[in-house]
Amino acid sequence: MAAALTGGGAQAGEINPAANPLLADKWQSRPLVVVTPSADNPDYERMRGIIETQRDAFNDREMVLYTVENGDGMKDGQALTKIETDAMLDALGLNARGPLTTVLVGKDGGKKVQQEGFVDPRQLFDTIDNMPMRRARQ
Repeated sequence: MAAALTGGGAQAGEINPAANPLLADKWQSRPLVVVTPSADNPDYERMRGIIETQRDAFNDREMVLYTVENGDGMKDGQALTKIETDAMLDALGLNARGPLTTVLVGKDGGKKVQQEGFVDPRQLFDTIDNMPMRRARQ
């Protein structure tokens, strides 16, 4: 599902697909992208708390956390440019102002999970543990 990396939903000239930071993660890590219109969303805060308490499990699965809060993107706490954030959202078909949405991207660059609302990161760990690349590594 290469569409997760290359996108194509925007008009020519609006988005630079090459600026998508997910491209650098392909075959290296499993991006978890969480988009929320507000950092104060209780479900988002709960998810972030679980990720922090489960950081070793997160890292063991070679995951990297991307967040977009009210249009401002970050990768593992480091700010993304607006161009990078827009390119990533476009590639995933997401709206920065839409509902809380979580996307798990596999090492192959394809979407593995996309869900609105609260997602327990531990359920995503189970999903990853059942992926062929992860099982082969264990």
